[in-house]
Amino acid sequence: MDAPARTPADIRRWRRYLAAERAEAAVYRDLASRRSGEEREILLALAAAEKRHEQHWLDLLGDDVGMPLQGDVRTRFLAFLARRFGGVFVLALVQRAEARSVYGREEHATARMAADEQIHEEVVRSLATRGRNRLSGTFRAAVFGANDGLVSNLALVLGVGASGVATGTVLVTGVAGLLAGALSMGAGEFISVRSQRELLEASNPDPETARALPDLDVDANELALVYRARGMDAGDAQQRADLVLSRLAATGVTEGIDADAEAAAGDDLETHGTAWGAAISSFCFFASGAIVPVLPYLLGLEGMTAVVVASVLVGVCLAVTGAVTGLLSGTSPVSRALRQLVIGFGAAAVTYGLGLAFGTTVA
Repeated sequence: MDAPARTPADIRRWRRYLAAERAEAAVYRDLASRRSGEEREILLALAAAEKRHEQHWLDLLGDDVGMPLQGDVRTRFLAFLARRFGGVFVLALVQRAEARSVYGREEHATARMAADEQIHEEVVRSLATRGRNRLSGTFRAAVFGANDGLVSNLALVLGVGASGVATGTVLVTGVAGLLAGALSMGAGEFISVRSQRELLEASNPDPETARALPDLDVDANELALVYRARGMDAGDAQQRADLVLSRLAATGVTEGIDADAEAAAGDDLETHGTAWGAAISSFCFFASGAIVPVLPYLLGLEGMTAVVVASVLVGVCLAVTGAVTGLLSGTSPVSRALRQLVIGFGAAAVTYGLGLAFGTTVA
């Protein structure tokens, strides 16, 4: 088979692909080194796939492979994070990196390689989902608390300041808003999550039910109704109930009636997090967000200078929280950051305008 026609531009591009494949394989190996069991095997299999892609570019380059190149800045940064952290945050970044594959548009990449990259994105998405589920309850409370603190206290401080009151009054108002909001957020999250967990716990099967199995009428088999109520169709429910009762008759073991329901309820409880975890996260993150608009006043700034500094600080924080949310959710961090800025500054601007109007009316 003749070697494909190549240009200097092709060679440079292939060498970049080669460097990227080597770097991505290293990322997967580093992630695997921090895991065990099935997740480790999956990550090593992904590294092996990247090795196959690497070989494709080596074969194309032949004698033109040259000195090894470094991967791009993004991939090297991923490798750095994978070696030192390796959590869901890194997996979310890897997911986005896999989604940016250009092999579908690269004439010298095989269709199999393009398909591999698409599948890799889904594999990494599934691995990252496990971590997202573990932190989603507390993370939701943390992000909501931080953004609420930033926006509400900025709006409060700007609105009161625009009315023309003294700087000391603005400072006291900001601190009071911080404490009131943080306590309210913490209490609200505790009640919300606790109530949700109690609802889920109420759905758990009663352990005493298993003790009634030996006395069930085998012909009537009421147990099938349990599985039908859980969503099985009549045939599957009857088959499952027959299996449980036949196992009971053969071994005397009554397990099986509640295993699936308990597992599902356990997953839901893990996803929603703990009430204390959500409450503490909400309190701390609201307070950390709400303190930002107050900082200029604590440092002695006044008037428009304090307003501008507070707005800039809040803008930076909103952009960071939006970007982090975007990264963890596998979406664009830029669009999420801009969304946070538009919503946050929109609310603050309305309140500032109302404060100006109120101050003018009073004057």
